[in-house]
Amino acid sequence: MQSSISLSKYVKKRTGVPLGASHSMRNMLSRSLGAKSFPLFWHYWNPIWSYYLSRYVMRPLNKLLPSSLTVFTTFLVSGALHDLAVSLVKWETVVFFTPWFGLMGLIVITFSKFKVFYGHFAWHTRASINILIIVASLCLTYLIEGMYA
Repeated sequence: MQSSISLSKYVKKRTGVPLGASHSMRNMLSRSLGAKSFPLFWHYWNPIWSYYLSRYVMRPLNKLLPSSLTVFTTFLVSGALHDLAVSLVKWETVVFFTPWFGLMGLIVITFSKFKVFYGHFAWHTRASINILIIVASLCLTYLIEGMYA
């Protein structure tokens, strides 16, 4: 049986600095925004959240489902948890993050399948591409949401 990595080791692996270090946020932002592909963006983004998603959603689902379905479902679960948090704060049902994260999950799967890679560009160009993908998927989610409102 494979032992799981601790949260502190996971965060250090993702950010390059120990959990709680003064430069951990800067390193996370630099690594994720400057990632050489959209799947790698998510590899570096929010290591504490992704540690728990990996441990309690992705790894168990990987035993039951194909990899792409596992990735998509993990994005949906993450979105649903974000929707739940916002719903509790607003005290009304919110279903926005689930479709948005699902869309980004589909982009991750598609980019992985077709090996979309932009590592040959400078950091600021890679960051612009990653931000553009997030903003475009956000706008598409708003557009779709508006069609069903």
